[in-house]
Amino acid sequence: MIKLVEKLYETQNLTDSELKSLITAEDGETAYQLRFRADEVRQRVYGKKVFLRGLIEISSYCRNDCLYCGIRRSNFSAERYRLNREQIISCCENGYKLGFRTFVMQGGEDAFFTDDYMCGLISEIKEKYPDCAITLSLGERSFESYKRMKEAGADRYLLRHEAADGKLYSKLHPKELSLENRMECLFSLKKLGYQTGSGFMVGAPFQTADSLAADLRFLQKLQPQMIGIGPFIPHRSTPFAGQTGGTLELTLRMIGILRLMFPKALIPSTTALGTIAPNGRELGLQTGANVVMPNLSPVSVRKKYDLYDNKICTGEEAAECAVCLRRRIESAGYEVSEERGDAAV
Repeated sequence: MIKLVEKLYETQNLTDSELKSLITAEDGETAYQLRFRADEVRQRVYGKKVFLRGLIEISSYCRNDCLYCGIRRSNFSAERYRLNREQIISCCENGYKLGFRTFVMQGGEDAFFTDDYMCGLISEIKEKYPDCAITLSLGERSFESYKRMKEAGADRYLLRHEAADGKLYSKLHPKELSLENRMECLFSLKKLGYQTGSGFMVGAPFQTADSLAADLRFLQKLQPQMIGIGPFIPHRSTPFAGQTGGTLELTLRMIGILRLMFPKALIPSTTALGTIAPNGRELGLQTGANVVMPNLSPVSVRKKYDLYDNKICTGEEAAECAVCLRRRIESAGYEVSEERGDAAV
C-alpha cells in the first residue's frame, strides 16, 4: 500500500481499484506514510499556516428532512432559533477583534433569509470589513439567488455534496432532494466565480469504499477550492440514531488522500473530528488539513445548532474557543495565520 501512497503523491491520481485499496488500507505503515506525504504537500503549498474561519450559525430552522441531521424538520424536539441582523454583525465585530478575516454564515435552509435580506447583510459586513472574506453555507438555492449574493460581496460558498453515489444519496436524504440538483448547484457556484467548497461524511450509513471512490471522482470533476469532510456522528433524534459513527482512522485516511489528490485545496480539520477524539483536530492538521473554524455564535444558541450528538465547544465564549484552538494548532506544529486564507492558484 505504501507504493500506492507514493504513486498518488507523484501523480495526484490512482485507478478505481487502487483508490479503493488505499481507502480500505488499515495498516499502520500506510497510515504513517500517508500522513507524512500529505503533510509534505500541504507545507509545500501553504507552509505551516493554518487559516481561521469564524463560524456564525445563523439559524437552526431547516425545511429539509435529511435522515442524518439533528435540525431536520421532522425533529420536533429540536430547539429552534434564528439570529437577527444585529447579532450577526456583533459576531463579526467580535471575530474581527480576535483576528479572524473570514466569516462563515451557516444555517439550515431557512426561508426567512431571503435574497433581499442576505444581500443587505452581506453588503453591510463587506462595507465594515473590506479586508475580510464572506463565506456562505445556506444550502441549495436558485442560480439567481447565488448570483445576487455574489454581486453583494459574498466570496465563498460551502455546499457539501454528501454522497456522489446516487443510491447512497437517496438513502441519506428525503425524496424531494436529488443528487442531480445538488451537483447542479455546485457547478453553478463555480460558474459564478465563488470559491466553492464541497465534501462528504465519512462512515455514513450504507457507505462503502465504492461510495467514497465516487466522492473522490466527483471532486475531480468539480475541482473545488475547499473540501470539507468529517466523520458521521449519529444524532439521538434521527432515523440513524442507532447507527455506528465514522472512525477517526478512516477520516484521517480520507483527509490524507484528499490532500495528495488536491494539493491546493483548503481542507478543514473539523469540529466533528474533535468530537470523536480529543486530539482529532490536531491529527487532522498533521494529515494535510489547513483550516479550523472556531465558533463565533452566541453561547446562548450553540447547543441549539445540534447537527449531531456530543458536539464540542458549545459552552465556550468565542475568545475562549479561539485561544484554545490557537494553542492546539501550535502544539500540533503549525502557526495561526490572520490572512483571509484564499485557496492557492
